[in-house]
Amino acid sequence: MLRNLKDLFDNLTASLTAPAGTQAPAEQEHTLQLATAVLLVEVMRAEPGLQDSERDAVLAALRRKFALEEDELQRLLELAHETARTSYDYQRFTRLMNERYTQEQKIRVVEAMWEVAFADHHLDAHEHHVISKVAGLLHVTHGEYIAAKLHAQAAMKG
Repeated sequence: MLRNLKDLFDNLTASLTAPAGTQAPAEQEHTLQLATAVLLVEVMRAEPGLQDSERDAVLAALRRKFALEEDELQRLLELAHETARTSYDYQRFTRLMNERYTQEQKIRVVEAMWEVAFADHHLDAHEHHVISKVAGLLHVTHGEYIAAKLHAQAAMKG
């Protein structure tokens, strides 16, 4: 499975820009996994100095969302870091999510982004901006955005 993930993710650029109907379902699933991971990593990268607590929050969110083995999660996180480093916009990641995720799933992605931002008990303005931008691209309403933020805050306190 890890080899399959690596092979599919090695063709990331093509898969993220390909029309949704041209990908096999397994390729779409792997592309969605990577797109989700990249957006979570972007929140982590928004603040100078990577925090272990934020990295752990990214892994926890990915673990909850996808049925992957630990080594697959680690590889996904590595690929997400590399992809985030070379990315210039969020639309290539949100496009497939808008086509394949339900509104509830998109809200959960935004909530997971908030969890990453709150993991170090400090909300940076850059983190806030990334989440706001992605929420808009995912067509998450302001009310859903605020509810996701409050839910993530409550989860961090509980």
